[in-house]
Amino acid sequence: MKNLVWGLLYLVLFYSCKKESGCGYNEQNIVAPVSEQQLVKEYLTSINVYAAAKDSSGFYYEVINDGDGDSPNLCSQIELSYSGKLTSGTVFEQKSTAFTLGSSIEGLRKGIPIIKKGGHIKLYIPPTLAYGSREIKDDAGKVIIPANSILVFDIRLTSFY
Repeated sequence: MKNLVWGLLYLVLFYSCKKESGCGYNEQNIVAPVSEQQLVKEYLTSINVYAAAKDSSGFYYEVINDGDGDSPNLCSQIELSYSGKLTSGTVFEQKSTAFTLGSSIEGLRKGIPIIKKGGHIKLYIPPTLAYGSREIKDDAGKVIIPANSILVFDIRLTSFY
């Protein structure tokens, strides 16, 4: 009986502490290494951006427009327009799209909820919160995002539900 009580107590504590969103996407506690955070900061200085805020996970951001209402969560189906570029200035993608926020890279999962519907934000994401040491290739096999790249996103959150 004593073991049953301890077992139930463990289950209650374990499951109450688990941050699951209810849609299958879990909150991650990934933090970029200090060295990557420093590289992002140096990049921002090189382009004369001094007002960007730093998130505790290590990405930097500039809110251009907060937007109105609520912010999306990991389960939200978001609609946005964005451009993604490398620090060299090379644009690797620019489009309007919709997807479930929880299915994206960590920097977007943490950065997009800073704004609300109609909001506009710039995110400066270190490799650990993006694709890390993986190369991302297009359909023809050409590398469009080299491994260990800092990514820069300019995002307008159109809608979410």
